[in-house]
Amino acid sequence: MRVLLVGGGGREHALALGLVRDSAVDALIAAPGNPGIAEVAEVKAVTATDPAAVAALAVETAADLVVIGPEAPLVAGVADAVRAKGIAVFGPSAEAAQLEGSKAFAKDVMTAAGVPTARAYVCTDEESTARALDEFGAPYVVKDDGLAAGKGVVVTDDRSAALAHAAECGRVVVEEFLDGPEVSLFVVTDGEAALPLLPAQDFKRIGDGDIGPNTGGMGAYAPLPWAPPGLVDDVMRDVVHPTLAELRRRGTPFAGLLYVGLAMTAAGPRVIEFNARFGDPETQVVLALLETPLGGLLHAAATGTLAEHPPLRWRDGAAVTVVLAAQGYPAAPRTGDVITGADRPGIIHAGTVRRAGDGALLSAGGRVLCGTATGPDLTAARDAAYALLDGVELAGSQHRTDIAAAAIAGRITIPG
Repeated sequence: MRVLLVGGGGREHALALGLVRDSAVDALIAAPGNPGIAEVAEVKAVTATDPAAVAALAVETAADLVVIGPEAPLVAGVADAVRAKGIAVFGPSAEAAQLEGSKAFAKDVMTAAGVPTARAYVCTDEESTARALDEFGAPYVVKDDGLAAGKGVVVTDDRSAALAHAAECGRVVVEEFLDGPEVSLFVVTDGEAALPLLPAQDFKRIGDGDIGPNTGGMGAYAPLPWAPPGLVDDVMRDVVHPTLAELRRRGTPFAGLLYVGLAMTAAGPRVIEFNARFGDPETQVVLALLETPLGGLLHAAATGTLAEHPPLRWRDGAAVTVVLAAQGYPAAPRTGDVITGADRPGIIHAGTVRRAGDGALLSAGGRVLCGTATGPDLTAARDAAYALLDGVELAGSQHRTDIAAAAIAGRITIPG
């Protein structure tokens, strides 16, 4: 099987590592890729959000399967263009990808499907936003309706800051605050059948103790020792299958990766958001523990044969990833700095480039690298992940020091 992987971030590097472990994958081509992905795949240049260009590349490379990593190409219709060429693609149509592309659309689907989620209002002006904020009270939750690379959400006790964020975005969803630890659940689906992966937890705030602005994610771990038994079964019954059924009813079946972001509230799991692709950095830890061949799994979802796929197999132990971010991230990340020590197994590239001429590795994004490790338990995996980052040098870099610490210490509790 020849696989074309679209994207060039940390999620795509993790996907590439998973795909090349599958003996059924004869060739892996990545576009545009990154220096880490280039170590395991043939890299091609492409504008990932250009449907015609990606479809043409899929034909040129004789791909049997196209895997679309990021959300922007999905919302732009890249999966539709590839499917039109008769090539299997893992990723939803542009219409179905509106589950992530529009928070308002996702809320409408959840309401119609009876999915447990926060009460919310769609607001387009200061007056309606102010009314919604006052109804729900602090902490205020304001979400940009469109794509914002994981940074379009503001949760604050400052009403003026909430109003300012809404004004910057234009169209927002204002929600009631959901109290409780968060869970990320990935579900592979062909639109009918659905297979859940291991739940994970990521860390959105920039600073230790969950302080500071939201980011695209500063680290993650799996599995979750504190998760209640039956959590995945409950979410599949109450969230995933009703959502897939509602999308089928609308004539826009969702095939690909459904990301369910949950808050574990006193009233039970509540959906914070849907995404239409693998989450980053949770992908790094979930795929590190997946024993089932990844290429075959994604191909089954892309070809409508997931119901025939054998049960998923998982490695024992735990996985932890810690993100190394550039100075100034997330507001104004500095790029172009030389990176050393990133050439070891377990270092996943998220925002890097090679310098023309001498080939030096440079920072090229806000989230630059991830140290990802497995171990017999969370403590061992966490120690190994931080040890990986200890060997990396990047001027002014920052990372959280508390990834998975609360879970290891038994400090995570569900309200009620």
